[in-house]
Formats: sequence, C-alpha cells, structure tokens
Amino acid sequence: MASTFRAFLNSPVGPKTSHFWGPVANWGFVVAGLVDMKKPPEMISGNMTGAMCVYSALFMRFAWMVQPRNYLLLVCHASNETVQLYQFSRWARGQGYLSPEKKEEAKSQ
Repeated sequence: MASTFRAFLNSPVGPKTSHFWGPVANWGFVVAGLVDMKKPPEMISGNMTGAMCVYSALFMRFAWMVQPRNYLLLVCHASNETVQLYQFSRWARGQGYLSPEKKEEAKSQ
C-alpha cells in the first residue's frame, strides 16, 4: 500500500504537479453550478454560462490531448459542461427560447 501511494505521489499527474491541483481547483466551478440550481432562472447570466460551456469544452479537449493525459481534468470539465448546459437550458427556458407554448403555436399555424 505504501509503495502504491508513493508511486502516485511521484507520478507525472500526482499531487506534486499542476496536473493534480489544477483540476482540484476547477471542481469549484462544478460545485458553484450545482449550488446555482436552486436559484431562479432570472438570476442566470446567459453570457457567462455560455462562456463557461465553451471554456469547459476547450479544456476537455486539452485534457485529452496533453501528455500524460489528464483524466482528472477531463472528468472535472465534463462535469462542469453538464452542469453549465443544464443551467443554460434553464436560462433559455426562463427567457422564453425553449418554451413549449411557442412550439405549439408554430405547429398550429
């Protein structure tokens, strides 16, 4: 067990590197997005949520392409992308872009 921990500690993606601490810090975005789910859609910024979606998508690709692959960063940004897309859909519904009434009106015309 001690040798496994020592191997992780000294690995290229271990806690002695930014490959570890960068993703750990980025989990704050995911937590903030989860906390914001309790807020009303009127408080969501469409611009900021869109920017966070683009940011996480770009960094998911980076995490996959960098060597050694940074799976912790990839999972962090995939989680953030999921949360932000949900928030973006809440914002769009709140603004009336995804309301079911518009779809029904369009079908009846």
